[in-house]
Amino acid sequence: MSSTVGNTGLAYARIWHLVDAKGQVLGRMSSQIATVLMGKHKPIYDPASDCGDNVVVINAKHVEVTGRKREQKLYRKHTGHPGGLNAVKYKDMMEKKPEEIIRKAVSGMLPKNRLRDKRVGRLYIFPDTENPYEANIFKAHDLNLPSQAKSTE
Repeated sequence: MSSTVGNTGLAYARIWHLVDAKGQVLGRMSSQIATVLMGKHKPIYDPASDCGDNVVVINAKHVEVTGRKREQKLYRKHTGHPGGLNAVKYKDMMEKKPEEIIRKAVSGMLPKNRLRDKRVGRLYIFPDTENPYEANIFKAHDLNLPSQAKSTE
């Protein structure tokens, strides 16, 4: 006998979210995207189940970073061979592959388990405004809004 009650199929339905990265701070935006990919915004969230939604990010080449990260941040990878360390600067990566910057930031904020690759697979990043998923978008996020903190007035 199943212990689930109600319209569980509707709760597990994947919704498409649109995020405009223009003028957004990379870290803050990535943490909110990771939350949606994991499904933490849903009442049925379970860390062991994959109940997150799809996220489409547009204007990836207009994302911002704070401080001196534009000059100092490095993306490193190693080939596995001696002397095989490759490092790419943020500004070089932004010119060549701006979508990889957001993908790496979101991937680093997801839990390191078997579901990570599936969750990152539901993240679609485009350097400009045009994308082939316009018809699927259900919810557009405006991340410029201040947090819903209660005022003490």
